[in-house]
Amino acid sequence: MTQTAQTEVGTIKRVVLKHARDAFVSQQAAAAQWRRLNYFGPPDFARAVQEYDHFTAVLESFDIEIDLLPRTRGVGLDSIYVRDASIVCDRGVVLCSMGKQHRRAEPEAQAAALAGLGLALLGRIAEPATIEGGDVVWLDSSCVLVGIGRRTNEAGREQLSSLIGDCVDEVVTVRLPDWDGPADVFHLMSILSPIDHDLALVYSPLMPASLREVLLARGYRLIEVPEQEFDTMGCNVLAVAPRKCMMLNGNPVTQARLEQAGAEVTTYDGDEICAKGAGGPTCLTRPIVREM
Repeated sequence: MTQTAQTEVGTIKRVVLKHARDAFVSQQAAAAQWRRLNYFGPPDFARAVQEYDHFTAVLESFDIEIDLLPRTRGVGLDSIYVRDASIVCDRGVVLCSMGKQHRRAEPEAQAAALAGLGLALLGRIAEPATIEGGDVVWLDSSCVLVGIGRRTNEAGREQLSSLIGDCVDEVVTVRLPDWDGPADVFHLMSILSPIDHDLALVYSPLMPASLREVLLARGYRLIEVPEQEFDTMGCNVLAVAPRKCMMLNGNPVTQARLEQAGAEVTTYDGDEICAKGAGGPTCLTRPIVREM
């Protein structure tokens, strides 16, 4: 089988994470940061560590090799959402430039650790360009979507296109709605989660018509997330393999629709590590090797 970083649905073989104990540090640190980071409430540190231990155990049950990023000064609670600070293609890692001001230090904090894992640095997105990993979605190994909104700007898309140009045939721009203001967490992956090569989970009320057209033209079947499960991250689902996925507990309608479409769904509790910071399983993970 072929190994690649340029897919959202191939079988994950290796993933980078940052444990809650190293991102949240302590109850005192969480209490001091949550308001300015726009969390819904202060994470309970002890419960967050327990939730994360279970989350990693589930990933390990799929025979996924896990590399943990170290605790690093200068970054905060949001560093648990490792996907956003870097983008991986087959030629190496692109360090992002964060659209959320309080997260600006995260890409460089990841840089040394990723190099230590043997990953080549392909390049950096330079300010004033911004791009976050949650706005970058591989449809297949030759086509990548880039969402333009509050977290990723046109200059960021252009720089990324230049860096990964030898790896792809097509970079598709998706213009995201300005949904809930600059402080909100809204990425392309807030409304789109590929589940298989021909199956995707979507939240249609916020999905641009142009994105729907792209997906349908490529033969995707679209599973709709109901309105009542959008805020509970029903649309943020991690494919660990084709039609095999992980999602946050508390989204029974979406889970049932996935299972009716032939997907195997594993759920986990994430009140502290996901719900309060509005980051689901795709946000918590930076897959670096998948198998097709």
